[in-house]
Amino acid sequence: MENSSKKSSRGKPDQRDVFHAIPRVPSGDGPYVQAKHAQLVQKDPVAAIVLFWKAINAGDRVDSALKDMAVVMKQLDRAEEAIEAIKSFRCRCSKQAQESLDNVLIDLYKKCGMVDEQIDLLRQKLRLIYNGEAFNGKPTKIARSHGKKFQVSIKQETSRILGNLGWAYMQKTNYMAAEVVYRKAQMIDPDANKACNLCICLIKQARYEEARSVLEDVLQGRVPGSDVSKSRTRAEELLMDLNPPHGLSSVAELGLDLEDQFVDGLDELGSRWAHLRQRRLPIFEEISNVKDQLAC
Repeated sequence: MENSSKKSSRGKPDQRDVFHAIPRVPSGDGPYVQAKHAQLVQKDPVAAIVLFWKAINAGDRVDSALKDMAVVMKQLDRAEEAIEAIKSFRCRCSKQAQESLDNVLIDLYKKCGMVDEQIDLLRQKLRLIYNGEAFNGKPTKIARSHGKKFQVSIKQETSRILGNLGWAYMQKTNYMAAEVVYRKAQMIDPDANKACNLCICLIKQARYEEARSVLEDVLQGRVPGSDVSKSRTRAEELLMDLNPPHGLSSVAELGLDLEDQFVDGLDELGSRWAHLRQRRLPIFEEISNVKDQLAC
């Protein structure tokens, strides 16, 4: 007699099919594993949060529990609660987990519209890179996205952080500071999407010919990008908006000031890091003085 309980209709063991239905759930029976099961299999985020709290209090995979709980809270529009949780319990996490927790915090700050906090944290991350303390002093790190692993270089990470910082300044309509940041990002690791953002900064400062030049580089394929077709479409749309509005022709008329808080902050950081010049990463040696560059 055939044992139907051991085989499925496809001739494979049912138990094996069950395991295939729950990908990426770690093994074990602790509260963290229970939380991941509630999150990924049962699709019960509220129960998952309760179990993540239990895991943190029990010291069960605290690094992962805190980060995963914050992500689930964000999905439930409890971002402010997630921010407080990270600030309160990150002291229980390992040194290796701090960088990923910072990345989660930046996303949460975006969600809550906390731009100033986002800027402060991004500049703090740049300080770590500048001092050679990011990636535990290594030139690359292994990152994860959608379950896949890939290598990220310190140059790519620096450009990514600068791109986020530039976007944050744009949200504050501080287009002069955003321009400075995007130019630094393009010097390190050129990117078509950041080039389009730089163009917006120039348009907002009524510097239309400079903006047109940036867009032409994107349209001519002289700037690399992860999504070339999307960047080209965006560049074409921006090009159509380049006709200057009447009565607006200079940076002075926009009330922008080169001596803004960010440029002042760069000077301050430069003086504080002067004694560490020998330890700086090579990519920072490639960046010329921003003020001199803008003044040309």
